[in-house]
Amino acid sequence: VVCLVAYHVFFMLFVWSYWKTIFTLPMNPSKEFHLSYSDKESLEREPRGESQQEVLRRAAKDLPIYTRTMSGAIRYCDRCHLVKPDRCHHCSVCDKCILKMDHHCPWVNNCVGFSNYKFFLLFLAYSLLYCLFIAATDLQYFIKFWTNGLPDTQAKFHIMFLFFAAAMFSVSLSSLFGYHCWLVSKNKSTLEVFRAPIFRHRTDKNGFSLGFSKNLRQVFGDEKKYWLVPVFSSLGDGCSFPTCLVNQDPEQASTPGALNSTSKNENHLFPAKPLRDSQSHLLTDTPSWSETSGKAEKGKIGMSNPALTMENET
Repeated sequence: VVCLVAYHVFFMLFVWSYWKTIFTLPMNPSKEFHLSYSDKESLEREPRGESQQEVLRRAAKDLPIYTRTMSGAIRYCDRCHLVKPDRCHHCSVCDKCILKMDHHCPWVNNCVGFSNYKFFLLFLAYSLLYCLFIAATDLQYFIKFWTNGLPDTQAKFHIMFLFFAAAMFSVSLSSLFGYHCWLVSKNKSTLEVFRAPIFRHRTDKNGFSLGFSKNLRQVFGDEKKYWLVPVFSSLGDGCSFPTCLVNQDPEQASTPGALNSTSKNENHLFPAKPLRDSQSHLLTDTPSWSETSGKAEKGKIGMSNPALTMENET
């Protein structure tokens, strides 16, 4: 009875999380990131160069973005006609931009991103537990198969096949689940591992990491009662993320006050752009950044950046 109850609990949680991973639609950037009709016309009318860069600079001036392309340009998708939010990428399979895209998974026939990343993790966890449970309960009969302790029927071959299948899936799932647990602990996506996010100052592979506890809460939420069930509880809206900036803008070092601000805030967490209410509380238990430096940073974001070029990303 205990084995039957445990089996069905694992099975139902596995099916539930798998269903949610498949049928949860990936979230796309909100309307504020799409170019206006006039900006689209200006972008198409102007020759590729500084004129187009100025259009993109003007469109992204008040948007909560902080990452750039390798050339220092604002990340723009010419297929979706929008300025890409931080950690957003264009999926060549879905042919649309996905918020905090991790990868396109053929096993679930869906993009794994901000809207269903928690479901994908739970799917890996419960499928691993499901396979381990089957392998563990089948182990004694698998041993009897090799010691001729089972009746000579066709059922014993089913037992052997079931054990091998469960064991092999357990090995592959454990490695994949362990990898994604490491990604969660570092607040990275699969795409960011292969290509680290580029900020205005330099490439920073740990730019979005806030520490293990806060990284975990960003994916699973603040209420622990929802962590183990396939119910959406991730923090934020997928368009803006808290970030840890360890290097200040070199231009700020031109004044003594900026030098003091740099030394004071070094290695401290502070938002690179205005955050939503559901995210900003992740930064409340750290030393607050000064209002003056915050306004200066906000004002600098809308100023001219290094040569802006459009990015075509798949």
